[in-house]
Amino acid sequence: MLDRLVRPLVRTQVQVLAKTPSAHTRLMGMVSQWLGYLGVQADVTHLKTNQGRIQIALAVGKPEQCTENEWSKILENIEQNNDAAGSEAELTYQDLSKEQKSKVHRLLAGVIQAGNKDAAESWDTLQPQLIGVGMNQVMLANIRSAMKVPTMMDSLLKDLEPEVAAYVLSKAISIALIDKEINQEEDNALKAIYEAIEHKAGV
Repeated sequence: MLDRLVRPLVRTQVQVLAKTPSAHTRLMGMVSQWLGYLGVQADVTHLKTNQGRIQIALAVGKPEQCTENEWSKILENIEQNNDAAGSEAELTYQDLSKEQKSKVHRLLAGVIQAGNKDAAESWDTLQPQLIGVGMNQVMLANIRSAMKVPTMMDSLLKDLEPEVAAYVLSKAISIALIDKEINQEEDNALKAIYEAIEHKAGV
């Protein structure tokens, strides 16, 4: 669904950029507009080409779904850790506890089956695609085993830590977009995971 909504819009705007001499100014506006769709206030402060790529610098304001207190804490944390960039790595599969991994396997198995009812039978075809979105063989073997057990997504999400839910959501989106579209069951699964994150955050 997301794919079908966004791609035509991006394609149209790309065609406009290719035809206008004022592409520099128009692209600056487009980037701000695209982020605005996500509720993020952003202004492009720098834009230039470099070796076949476009470099952009942004000034980002408080997102719509962010409270004043959360935004103040974000700014404070950035200022305090400015010299220690990258010291806290993003949560990885190896960081998960055995119990967390079990829930992740079952949740992602549910997302895979939402997109492909015959996933177990077509595993040999599906596996290379899953490897392509950053899943290793150990993780995939456990997800395949988890497919043999019915997935009760609500109960799995009930006590899932926000960081782990965010990790699952990132992987789930990649899985859902493997075939370039999101069906209704995949959409429902993604919404359930996202709502679990919102609930834990008290949004």
